[in-house]
Amino acid sequence: MKKVRGYIFSRPFLGERVPQHVQNLVIRDYCERNHLHYLLSAAEYAMRSCHLILAQVLSELPEVDGIVAYSMFQLPEDAAQRKQVCAQILSQQKTLHFAAEGLLISTSQEYERIETLWRIRQTLPHCAQIYA
Repeated sequence: MKKVRGYIFSRPFLGERVPQHVQNLVIRDYCERNHLHYLLSAAEYAMRSCHLILAQVLSELPEVDGIVAYSMFQLPEDAAQRKQVCAQILSQQKTLHFAAEGLLISTSQEYERIETLWRIRQTLPHCAQIYA
């Protein structure tokens, strides 16, 4: 069974706020359904745009098979930083799972799909809204 480290937030992300215990429940359920051995989650610091704990979790990749984040929107908002995180995952032939969305990155094609979803999410607030 593949070992994965959980990754959660202690701050809102893209306007969303999910309590840590709920994030852990979602990750635990995702791991059970996907036959992954869930190691306890590391919680990111509350400071805006901080990803120090993510860097620490990435440094653990030689000892685990991958990471399960609560949401793909907990990755860095900056595209270059996201690319660097995903490149590190792919270069070590590991996986990066997103429990809330039920998605994962294990290939460059999957990374591109995640990037497309990120661009859509970042564009939505700038779209005109139509009210009925």
